[in-house]
Amino acid sequence: MPQSAAPVPEPGPPYLGEQQDGGRHRRPVERQASYREVFAIGEFRALWFAQLLSSAGDQFAQVAIAILVYERTGSPFLTGLAYALTYLPPIIGGPLLSGLADLFPRRRIMIVCDLIRAVLVAGMAVPKVPFVVLCVLLFGTVLLGAPFSSARSALLPDVLPGDKFVVGSSIGNITFQASQILGFVAGAAVVTALNPSRTLALDAASFLLSALIVVNRVKRRPAPPREHPERPSLWEVARDGAVLVFRSPLLRSLVLFGWLAGFYILPEGLAAPYVHALGGTTLDVGLLMAAMPVGTVIGAFVLGRLATPPTRLRLMGWLAMMACAPLIVSAARPPLWAVLALWTLSGFGSSFQLGAATAFVQSVPDTGRARAFGLAQSGLLAAQGLGILAGGAAAQAIGPQLVVALSGLLGLTSATMLAMGWTHRRSELIAGLRARSEAAAASN
Repeated sequence: MPQSAAPVPEPGPPYLGEQQDGGRHRRPVERQASYREVFAIGEFRALWFAQLLSSAGDQFAQVAIAILVYERTGSPFLTGLAYALTYLPPIIGGPLLSGLADLFPRRRIMIVCDLIRAVLVAGMAVPKVPFVVLCVLLFGTVLLGAPFSSARSALLPDVLPGDKFVVGSSIGNITFQASQILGFVAGAAVVTALNPSRTLALDAASFLLSALIVVNRVKRRPAPPREHPERPSLWEVARDGAVLVFRSPLLRSLVLFGWLAGFYILPEGLAAPYVHALGGTTLDVGLLMAAMPVGTVIGAFVLGRLATPPTRLRLMGWLAMMACAPLIVSAARPPLWAVLALWTLSGFGSSFQLGAATAFVQSVPDTGRARAFGLAQSGLLAAQGLGILAGGAAAQAIGPQLVVALSGLLGLTSATMLAMGWTHRRSELIAGLRARSEAAAASN
């Protein structure tokens, strides 16, 4: 059984560079990797393009499924049920299936998941497929996203050493947020031009292309080493992942930072009733839903490009509080332009997730990286889904503006408590990073 992760990142020297002063060596300084350095690595380009295809295909498929189900059933409830299936599978299967990437070669997991998803989505594209079959195929397609994402995230530190991994994570985050901003608009245009079935067929082709890219551009690597010769069951892998994360104070803090998203993502689920309460239009709903992703893209760019690695860790607590605090102003019922600005500021604060996710993945031993990521990702989806569900129920009674304000207040309280404990663990983590950097420089 894996032991608790060490409080320093596992992969080799994370920060590069060395200063000299009159012939005397001084402590190595942390140097930020550039976007050019990261994109110069062919394997990263392959993984990034595979992610881009997957994200774009998912956005198109969400729009296509919503339109397809409503056209066939005429039922808003069944349409909402089909959309809910995009949240449920990762919550159920994430901790279980993510462990596959710790049992088998991660490249192979990505290829197999892409190929199976291509077949499932192609089945959804068949004209007049029964609604029940459509839901089963959709459930399976989304379920396989968990092991694919876990395998990709676990593989990334091997492809991007040191601070290149941080910049690569920032690029991935920006890619995902940008696909959210543009996905609904572009997805609607694609569905209008091609019809839902053809759009789903296009999505199936994107999975095949993603698999082809991984086959040709990502190196073969063996499965992570196991402490015991016998292969554990998936239930044992999921249990070990939970023990690995929650036994370590560092990993426990980082995963709880990630789950704060349940508080500041909740407003996106209430955007339509919020705008209605302000007397806005349908366009205003789209603008409000895009406000947080826009802020997140800006924040991820600023942190990934301008902030040094230790600075990202020092800012985590403050940015986490910034992600929640602006939402409290909703209690004062500000006008729409002010709400847009506040939600954008909240999105900027949420870029703390870049530092939290990076530190989390790098601090987990390679043997348990995928299962730990699967647990964190599933908890994140559960926090978001349950938060939106609870917020929608509460908004029926007290209105969306007050619910958003209460969510911000609860989130700020939680973020403050985490930030107070993070101060000590952050210092230990930074000291460990510097010691590792000094040791690597001394050996050269």
